Amino acid sequence: MTRLGVFGLVTGMFLAMLDGLIVGTALPTIAGDLGGLDELPGVVTAYMLAAAATTPIWGKLGDLLGRKATFITSISLFLAGSALCGLAQTMTQLIAFRAVQGLGAGGLMVGALAIIGVLVPPRDSGRLQSMIGAIMPIAYVGGPLLGGLLTDRLSWRWTFYVNLPVGAIALLLIAGRIHLPPAARGRPRIDCTGAALLTVAIVAMTLLAGGASWAWALGVIGVLALAAFVAVERRTAEPIIPPRLFADRNFALAQILSFLVGAVMLTVTNYLPQYMQLVQGSSPTASGMLLLPLMFGMLGAQLISGRLISANGRYRVHPILGGALMIAGALALFPLDGHTPATLASALTLLIGAGIGLVMQSTTLITMNSADPRDMGAASGTLTLLRTIGGSLGIALLGTLYAARVRDDLAAQLGPATADRLATQGELTPALLPTLPAQVADAVRLAVTGGLHVILVGAAALSIIAFAIAWLIRETPLRTSRTDNTDAGAPAPRPL
Repeated sequence: MTRLGVFGLVTGMFLAMLDGLIVGTALPTIAGDLGGLDELPGVVTAYMLAAAATTPIWGKLGDLLGRKATFITSISLFLAGSALCGLAQTMTQLIAFRAVQGLGAGGLMVGALAIIGVLVPPRDSGRLQSMIGAIMPIAYVGGPLLGGLLTDRLSWRWTFYVNLPVGAIALLLIAGRIHLPPAARGRPRIDCTGAALLTVAIVAMTLLAGGASWAWALGVIGVLALAAFVAVERRTAEPIIPPRLFADRNFALAQILSFLVGAVMLTVTNYLPQYMQLVQGSSPTASGMLLLPLMFGMLGAQLISGRLISANGRYRVHPILGGALMIAGALALFPLDGHTPATLASALTLLIGAGIGLVMQSTTLITMNSADPRDMGAASGTLTLLRTIGGSLGIALLGTLYAARVRDDLAAQLGPATADRLATQGELTPALLPTLPAQVADAVRLAVTGGLHVILVGAAALSIIAFAIAWLIRETPLRTSRTDNTDAGAPAPRPL
């Protein structure tokens, strides 16, 4: 595979990484422009729900119809959703268009991972970090900074428009530099029933976590849909998530870790900017810069972990160390308040970022090594699905608790009427904070700090569970050769 081909694949992955990081710093401004604090989780969860529901479908479609074609289709749909998000005039429109964007986003990570998984043996996959290292800093480090800069200098809408030129580059490189053979002929059997049941289960569980009405009904629907999905997958000829994958102990554990790290990563990266902007008084651009240690920690841990695993083939220590660093990182951030120096608050994010990076890198390699090459699309789809569901449920549950804590604290200090005006009617924005009376501004800082503490308690609890589970992983030798280079069952491709 040529370097330009790898760069095209990684650029597709970059779109998915960039979106969450670049939009995170713009969320406070979006909430003030289009709606209130209560609707803010919807902007994230609509995207995450759609991505979670479609991730395994994209993976299976790649296995059946051809990985290159489905990857290009997912990128195109993502770009269409990005353009619509930039044009949104109401919060309802933005949430709907974010769902469209998420439909395409579900295939970004899984498409790239599936292609890489069948072309590069797991033992050598760490060497791709040299190419990934050229693009990931732009997302992990530049994403929050660029999001803040675009919000300050242009508009929050450009946090969506910026995806368009990046996506165009990815499409050109993949179309021109990735040459996979056509999919096997014959009518593919798509597990439509399984896809529908999985979607219902994901939506019901996320709405339940988000505090929607009729909680008992949503819980029953979610459990029944999930049970029916498992039963269908056991019987169908081409399951979206083949049950045989979970027969491998390491694969199953890697998926649990992916779920947990997704929840920690998404909640922390989406709510730390709230603290930086509403408590520290940072601009969106500055709040992006203050998250650089967290992003550098994630990037550095992934690069170092990938190279170490490629060098010695040993990976069990990486998720264990990652879980420990996530716990330490969440606890280190807990003392943050309105008097913490901004530089110290920024530096303290390094630990949790490094922990997230170690767990993410190791779970990807474990998944690719544990799955049979014929199931590479389904395996990478499952990995991304669990990470996405974790992020979606984390945002929904902890985000709801965050909003409730902020509202309750504001009501206790300023009264229910003022709390409602600030939290739900668009008056709690970074731009308006300096214009508020000193008493009100102080109450806002205390309330947002309390909300952040809720997020950090949740992140610490999830990290403890991840740390415990990581000890159960067994050290299985990584494959050192490609056992399958076909796309959807076609003959082996010619060298790229």
